[in-house]
Amino acid sequence: MTALELWPYVALVLVGFLPNEIWRALGLLLARGLDEDSEIVVWSRAVATAILAGVIAKLILFPSGALTNIPLFVRVAAAVCGFAAFLAIRRSAFAGVAVGEAVLLLGGFVFAR
Repeated sequence: MTALELWPYVALVLVGFLPNEIWRALGLLLARGLDEDSEIVVWSRAVATAILAGVIAKLILFPSGALTNIPLFVRVAAAVCGFAAFLAIRRSAFAGVAVGEAVLLLGGFVFAR
C-alpha cells in the first residue's frame, strides 16, 4: 500500500478523531472531582440526553440514505423494541441497540419499498 492510498485514513484521523479525542480527554480531566449529583453534572446529563433524543427522532422521522426505503412504522417499531429490550435486560445499552437493529433489519427486508 502506498502513501497515496493511506492519505484518506490519515486525514480521517487528523480531522475526525484527534479533535474529538482532545475534548474527551479534557472533559475527563475536568470532571474527575465532580460530584455525580451536583447541578452541573445533572444538567449536562439532561442536555446530552435531549440531544440524543433529538438525533434519534430526526433519524426516525426524517431519514436519509438507505433508511428512506424502510417504512415509518418499522423505524418506530425498532425504536420501541430497542427501548423495551433496554429496560427488560437490566438497562443494557447493548441489548437495546442489538434488538432495535435486529427489528430494523428484519422490517427492512420484509417491508422495504
